[in-house]
Amino acid sequence: MPELRKDPVIGRWVIISTERGKRPSDFADAEEKKKGGFCPFCYNHENKTPPEIFALRPDQSPRDKPGWTLRVVPNKFPALRVEGQLNRQGEGIYDKMNGVGAHEVIIETPEHFKDLANMEISGVRDVFWIFRERILDLKKDIRLKYVMIFKNHGMSAGASLEHTHSQLIATPIIPKTVVEEMEGAKVYFDYKDRCIFCDIIRQEINDGSRVVYDEEHFIAIEPYAPRFPFETWILPKEHYSHFEFISDEMLNHLAVMMKEVLGRINAALNSPPFNFVIHTFPMQNDSEESYHWHIEFMPKLTRVAGFEWGTGFHINPTSPEDAAQYLKQITL
Repeated sequence: MPELRKDPVIGRWVIISTERGKRPSDFADAEEKKKGGFCPFCYNHENKTPPEIFALRPDQSPRDKPGWTLRVVPNKFPALRVEGQLNRQGEGIYDKMNGVGAHEVIIETPEHFKDLANMEISGVRDVFWIFRERILDLKKDIRLKYVMIFKNHGMSAGASLEHTHSQLIATPIIPKTVVEEMEGAKVYFDYKDRCIFCDIIRQEINDGSRVVYDEEHFIAIEPYAPRFPFETWILPKEHYSHFEFISDEMLNHLAVMMKEVLGRINAALNSPPFNFVIHTFPMQNDSEESYHWHIEFMPKLTRVAGFEWGTGFHINPTSPEDAAQYLKQITL
């Protein structure tokens, strides 16, 4: 019998369609092979990108030259631009403003055929370290209200280049999805005087059926009402509303957790394309007791079609309990 399940944070319903249920082996053809060829993100091609914003250079090599281990550059075709004024205005009943913001690319390694799953722990830590540092830097621009950090891995997940990279887009408004999550968490906190994400962590640890991996400072779970097969959340056990408040020690634990999750997903699903998004509180807002930053990781295994677009419901053919059980059994 199919089930309707309700996301406890924003109230979104999903359909767990057990009658069209899929086993993990049914997704085994998800892998996208890397092809190589010319790539502007590779070593010695630094002049093929816009001038770098920041780079880790252990040998103190010059800007925009070889010698880097991680590089941040403006997106060559940005969704938003940092120059200019917002110039908010109305047009009849409509509202508009200039497309002010920031759009940056984090090139995670000089090596074309490496990615987060097979990088050293120190390299993964550096990627999350630069996420933190870029938010802290962009926070100084009071025009910007939110920084969305995300990764598209694989062409079918939206990556235009196969060389491993992630992106950030800073916006002058708080995105609607983020507002819905903030409001849902606030309603729960006002009613129970507790953070809903902290309660989710406690319940999932006690229940155990949806836990993928549990370590000292982080937990990875299949959420109760996942939109997609093998959707996985990574949550810090210590309550923080802002990702950029993460400590150096916690960055090390996060790198270990990300390697663990990616390793299990890749082994179970034949290295599928995926997206992940860091959900954090708006950077100009003070700390918030009701909100808890986290990462949502979504392998690209199914397609969103007419029913989903028309209703807002997602149909998931694999239960989170089955997905968690399968991932837990993976030996790395």
